[in-house]
Amino acid sequence: MVDGLRLVAALVVAAFHFLGTPMLATWGESPKVFAYLVHRAAMYGWLGVEMFFLISGFVICMSAWGRTPGEFAVSRISRLFPAYWFVLLLIVVRVAVIPLRNEDPASLLHPRELVANLTMFPGPLRSDLLNGVAWTLDVEARFYLLMVLVLKFGATYQRMLGFCTVWLVAAFVTYSQRLTLLDQFVLSTYAGLFVAGIVLYLMCRFGQNLMLWTVMGLAWAYQLSVLQVRVNWHLATSGTTNTVSWTLSALLLTAFLGVLVLATLGPLRHVRHRWLITAGALTYPFYLLHVSIGIPFAKGLTHHVPALGHWGTLAVTTTFVLLLSYGIHRWIERPVGRLMRRGLRRGLRPAEKPAFMH
Repeated sequence: MVDGLRLVAALVVAAFHFLGTPMLATWGESPKVFAYLVHRAAMYGWLGVEMFFLISGFVICMSAWGRTPGEFAVSRISRLFPAYWFVLLLIVVRVAVIPLRNEDPASLLHPRELVANLTMFPGPLRSDLLNGVAWTLDVEARFYLLMVLVLKFGATYQRMLGFCTVWLVAAFVTYSQRLTLLDQFVLSTYAGLFVAGIVLYLMCRFGQNLMLWTVMGLAWAYQLSVLQVRVNWHLATSGTTNTVSWTLSALLLTAFLGVLVLATLGPLRHVRHRWLITAGALTYPFYLLHVSIGIPFAKGLTHHVPALGHWGTLAVTTTFVLLLSYGIHRWIERPVGRLMRRGLRRGLRPAEKPAFMH
């Protein structure tokens, strides 16, 4: 069931990018005109990112448990980079062949920009993201680094619970004192989401108790308090003149937490279908594709096949991105990921060669 919720979060983010902002260039007119109510709902689609981070706390804790830092690093590198690099290649080809009006191919495709983007973290290298949604991968990677600190000592219930508690305290201090440099590591805007996900996994593995529910409650109270930062950011950057409500944002995010609790601790944990696993597998490539490939595709359909109409274009675009995501998962992620895992694991424990003789 958690796999299905991952795809739901990706579709929610896509709804925000497709319909939640007044994008005249994509549709020829603002979604406020042809789909006002849907536009108003999609304005809150940015919460899909928060949903991702909440799920990530659960999934990454589960994935890291029982692994060494090196084994955990291998699993993350082989999971993230194959699809990322392939989608980056698609974006480079698209920008070179069919640049959008606001894109400067000479600048975007400068070798320095390309090399920086290959690392997945061009921001710290003072380069621009070729794939705008990849900023979340930088946040994820910082979370992984924090998890590595725990794995260095071995993941146990007490250590993970202590880690969550210390992280929350550090996030509170960082946020309240506006310690910008420390925030690069503490992730004060998202810490409550990751901690809540980790605590959910601890409940699944060790059972529920008052201590875990207390940490969960404190993490969520903290997260809803700092959610105003994200609300303000979207008001300032999305181009919308409508009001984004903190109250509604908090209610929607809390409702998703409730669904995740039901999917991990409640009756929904028994919902297991093969298509849910497939849905989860499509999430990452779909997320990487939906803006940098999906939106230009939708613009092309709007311009060249106007008979489809807005909803037809949206349906065809979403289907196209899902099919392309499946292809990337089937023929890029799985085989390349296997090869990377095999090679990286060998690198963790290389066979010692005889000393070179002079």
